[in-house]
Amino acid sequence: MGIYLNSLSAHTLYRNEMRKPYFVDKTAMLEELFPLIREGSNYICVTRPRRFGKTVIANMISSFFGKGADSHEIFDRLSIADAKEYREYLNQWNVIHISFNEMPDPCENYSQYIQRIRKRLVRDLETVYGQSRMDENDAVWDILSEIYETTGGEKFIFVLDEWDYIFHQILPGKRIKKRFSCS
Repeated sequence: MGIYLNSLSAHTLYRNEMRKPYFVDKTAMLEELFPLIREGSNYICVTRPRRFGKTVIANMISSFFGKGADSHEIFDRLSIADAKEYREYLNQWNVIHISFNEMPDPCENYSQYIQRIRKRLVRDLETVYGQSRMDENDAVWDILSEIYETTGGEKFIFVLDEWDYIFHQILPGKRIKKRFSCS
């Protein structure tokens, strides 16, 4: 378990969410993902208006599929437990969950911010897959390809939450272009 790879954070956040008095069970959505995960190489974008639960869904997906924590305590009581393939998918996948709204103080530009995420992800991968050759300058895609080859097919699910957040932030190194002016 690491910061991004099979992190406990999503599990903890989803568990806390489901304990709230007005929790709505949306786990039936997970069964819709089973064929896509089985096939691999799929991209899914869950879009909804602000404040409509995208982060809760991202945490649910990470907690359900991820190997970071045993999620039986959470999902055995929810509607997904009735799915035929429930046990086949619960906690069986490596999940890389990155929430882009966690803007650290020392980052002064986007390049530093993305590099920080990359370094932490590579550190997570090295911790779990130390037998694969990794160089700090390798692209993450190359590292994941190497892991896939050396492990006989280890796959990853990426959950990217708040991906648009960084576009709305003004970092010291970002210049704002004027689109129009009033004269």
